[in-house]
Amino acid sequence: MNSECVKSTPAGFGMAGTAPVGATDNVSAADAPPRAERQGLALAVLFVGAFLAPLDYFIVNLALPAIHTGLGATDAQLQLIVSAYASAYAVLLITGGRLGDLYGRRRMFMAGMAGFVISSALCGLAPNGHVLVIARIVQGMAAAVMAPQVLATVRAVVPLSQQTRVMSFYGFVFGLSSIVGQLGGGALITYHPFGLDWRVIFLINIPVGILAFVGAWKFVPESQPAVRTGIDLKGVGLLSLLLLLIIYPMTHGREAGWPAWTYAMFALSVPVFALFIATERRVERRGGHPLVDLQLFRNPAFALGLVLAFLFYCNSAFFLTYGIFLQTGLHWTPLASGIAIMPFAIGFVVGPLTSPAVVRHIGGHVLTLGFSMLTAGFALTGWSATQAAAPDLLFYGGLVCAGVGQGLLLPSILRIILTEVAPEKAGLASGVASSTLQIGSAFGTAAISGAFFGVLGGRATPHAYAHAFQYSLGINALLMLTCIGLSVLLVRHQQVALRRAG
Repeated sequence: MNSECVKSTPAGFGMAGTAPVGATDNVSAADAPPRAERQGLALAVLFVGAFLAPLDYFIVNLALPAIHTGLGATDAQLQLIVSAYASAYAVLLITGGRLGDLYGRRRMFMAGMAGFVISSALCGLAPNGHVLVIARIVQGMAAAVMAPQVLATVRAVVPLSQQTRVMSFYGFVFGLSSIVGQLGGGALITYHPFGLDWRVIFLINIPVGILAFVGAWKFVPESQPAVRTGIDLKGVGLLSLLLLLIIYPMTHGREAGWPAWTYAMFALSVPVFALFIATERRVERRGGHPLVDLQLFRNPAFALGLVLAFLFYCNSAFFLTYGIFLQTGLHWTPLASGIAIMPFAIGFVVGPLTSPAVVRHIGGHVLTLGFSMLTAGFALTGWSATQAAAPDLLFYGGLVCAGVGQGLLLPSILRIILTEVAPEKAGLASGVASSTLQIGSAFGTAAISGAFFGVLGGRATPHAYAHAFQYSLGINALLMLTCIGLSVLLVRHQQVALRRAG
């Protein structure tokens, strides 16, 4: 292994007598792995970080009316409160993952958590909408440093035999954050505990984050290269600019009516992408360490897995169109709409918990099963939406089916993407995978919600909203149907690779 080989500390996660996967340093008898309790505590701390990052995207949506009233925020500021966090998070995920590879994943996790706590305090104490938007940008940047370290640490120091089970818990935590975000946001705004208004949704992060910071310092093992290298600052700048040119217009284009600047940003992203690739290749030829190792994309499992991840997260448009259908079309309250996501969210939680058993029985075909359940679930819910005046049993049954598929897929896709990646590149690969998910989410939300509003036109009847919702779910179902075929190709590649290795 080269100078970037992973160096695991005595606090590694390996079982007794087993070095962490990918570790190449000699481990002395004094470096005995910890008890199972310590491993559980370390994973619990890491999963707090995995929980907080998506939570602060979901939880804000239902608080926007209260923020508008409390701060007098403009409509543009309300949009930025959501999209600025998502954009900063998506743009810096790859850089955050690479920083963990270079300077230590526990160190970067703690730095990100500290930044997240401070920015959450700034959000909760913001005197006006302008300050809140700036604080949300900082919060998204901190989350981008923190979140990739979770998957990277799991890949680098958890034994391969345990990774399916650990990744299933990661998917469970991610699903749980969506439930807490939807229900918790509605409940906190409705009942305003401790006499606090919307600010409580940010201030609650402070005690949780402080406990996670201390827990990371005590229980999470460090994994880092034996020899540190500098970071590719040109690559960071070009990649950040590239992602900004793609994600910002995707996030803001629809609300702005797709003005000329959105198309200009998309067009400018092409030469910036070419310049980024040329820069990374030049750094690699000179014997340096590029921000993104382009060799990763020559691995068919990694490349195809990223395509699946992108298409998979295009279905994030479901959350937007579902909320509009219920609140604007059917005139449900925010709390009732939050409760109505429960059938999907329950499936999202059940799916990861059952995935280890499913993987034991059908292996990589868990992807095919998950995409099939998403396809069938979205199709059933979409059909039922136009057949009754209000959601019925078939409607919610389709949501449960789709939720289980979603829960099976999230940990499985990420595990498969990272499995064939060298541990010393785990942070970079985690950042690339997470960033791909975010880009897919932004693209799907822009494109599919655009189709939703296009079908809706100027009509405002419940049936018109139901028809538009059905149309948007039909697009989601077709995308998931495409993923079924791609997942079969991925499984075949894995089977061929296993036969060659055997």
